[in-house]
Amino acid sequence: MLRHPNASPAGGQHDRGALTLMLALLMVALVALAGLVIDGGKKLNASETAYAVAEEAARAGAGAVNTSLAYSSGNYEVDAPQARAAAQAYLASAGYSGTVRVSGNSITVTVTIRKPTAVLSAVGIDYVTATGTAVASLETGVTGAGS
Repeated sequence: MLRHPNASPAGGQHDRGALTLMLALLMVALVALAGLVIDGGKKLNASETAYAVAEEAARAGAGAVNTSLAYSSGNYEVDAPQARAAAQAYLASAGYSGTVRVSGNSITVTVTIRKPTAVLSAVGIDYVTATGTAVASLETGVTGAGS
């Protein structure tokens, strides 16, 4: 029987281990994909939580009205120190920390959440981080037709 000089030897001995290498590469890809799904879900959950906590803390702060000014003049304004304290107290009671900024009748709260990864830590990504920012403003009175 004539064989081409570049043909593989009988029994495919040159192909030994090719399937093992392919399966090893496929496993790495599957683990990476699982990491993206599992830890990506953790990041989405952390992001949702960060926004929700920031919104509630901002609402808590925006409700801190300067009562002495309201009683004396009828003007409603946010009491900045009290608003900051109310927002920080809400963050602490929820078990998170963040930054609180008061500007006029608006309060801005930013919350950053850091969660450990489950699968991606195998490739050196130990945490996922999510940040949520919310703004709440004090609005007073009834506006519109008939007010």
